[in-house]
Amino acid sequence: MRIFHLSAECYPVAKVGGLADVVGALPKYQNLAGLQAAVVMPYYNRKFVKENVFDTVFQGATLLGTRRLYFEILKEQTDKLGFELFLVRIPGLLDREEIYSYPDETEQFVAFQIAFLDWISFSQQSPDLIHCHDHHSGLIPFLLYHSKLYTRLANTPTIFTIHNGQYHGAFGWDKLSYLPEIDLSKTGLLDWAGGINPLAAAVKCCWRYTTVSPTYLQELTINSNGLEYLFYMERAKGVGIINGIDTDIWNPKTDPMIASNFSVLQVSKGKQANKEALCSRFNLAPDKPLVSFIGRLVIEKGADLLATAIEQSFNEHPGQFNFLLLGAGEKETEIELLQLKAFYPDWFHVFIGYDEALAHLVYAGSDFLLMPSRVEPCGLNQLYALRYGTMPMVRTTGGLKDTVIDFGDEGGYGIRYNDASVEDICEAVSRALVLFNNTKHLQSLRKIMMALDFSWDRSSKEYINLYKSLNPII
Repeated sequence: MRIFHLSAECYPVAKVGGLADVVGALPKYQNLAGLQAAVVMPYYNRKFVKENVFDTVFQGATLLGTRRLYFEILKEQTDKLGFELFLVRIPGLLDREEIYSYPDETEQFVAFQIAFLDWISFSQQSPDLIHCHDHHSGLIPFLLYHSKLYTRLANTPTIFTIHNGQYHGAFGWDKLSYLPEIDLSKTGLLDWAGGINPLAAAVKCCWRYTTVSPTYLQELTINSNGLEYLFYMERAKGVGIINGIDTDIWNPKTDPMIASNFSVLQVSKGKQANKEALCSRFNLAPDKPLVSFIGRLVIEKGADLLATAIEQSFNEHPGQFNFLLLGAGEKETEIELLQLKAFYPDWFHVFIGYDEALAHLVYAGSDFLLMPSRVEPCGLNQLYALRYGTMPMVRTTGGLKDTVIDFGDEGGYGIRYNDASVEDICEAVSRALVLFNNTKHLQSLRKIMMALDFSWDRSSKEYINLYKSLNPII
């Protein structure tokens, strides 16, 4: 019944995006359901590590090509996250502050995977299943089954979850020597487009792979940065499971990061109190509809459309609504948005960066959350918004399509549009403003939103059923 989750991120230890939120919640809920799930991730010299106590449970040495690496496995003492947390520390390689963007990132993540396999092999750890997340752990299935060093583990089932199929972690064949001794007749399993592709290797070698929504499973055969044919050929191995959210953390009734706690019974009063606190902070009028955006300012999120769409909507509806943006990313987009703020200081505010507490307040105090994503494998922001009675305005793609039904359709509670375009965004804003003025209808929709179940209780059961189909002892 022992499950190891391997990931580059895990909230609250180290977070860049939704991967961290998933890995920080799914194992906790699996443990509550009776499994013994643990997380293994690289060591980062960050706040969580500095403020908590870790025991060294294993020390060893391994090779990365001709480079001898000494590593240790650290375990957080109290299991305060609801699961066992193990960190792989390699001096000079996996002991830095940032998660990504180092020039030797390939070496970092290859070494992370080899050290993990050495540890569980030589320490006689015997997981019943290994669950790998994204390309940072994508070589694990190949090495388990095609390296002589790990034959003891060769019958261990592996699940591979794709949180974002645009990133593959590919590197050249000149670095094949980084891998431990392998069956060279199987190198075709590593190859894609003339290089070693960890994401492709994982899809080929794992027992089953999952995506974070059913629609994204289909979309990978159309848009996966060059792996479309692979996903088409391997589609029978794929399963789409919608991510959940941690309803202990994202709970408007108990959330310590918002200005006023509220339940579905006090949704109107509670949201207004948070809206007033939010608008006071950014000098916006709390009596107007508040549309917000939270996320990375990148093309995948449709951020390049925001400045034009916001300005056009302001021109179409002058003085009728406010817009608040929280995010960071491409510098050109940041500059455009800051320039727009100078033109509309009474209606528009930009917070460049990310602040977890502010994000909670934005979800609680906004009326609408805009998500014009070009690519959205699952999306968590719309789920957080629904939990706080904030209506998502989403493009029909990936997990947004699977989790948001347009309020004009039967059983609907959100706003959906088809294209990542300025025109569709502006039309969505116009619909939102009309709905805002229909107070009774909006309040009834907010109650529907807050009653929806997108918890990890539901999602973790789907993963457990998948595990059981591969390993009956679980």
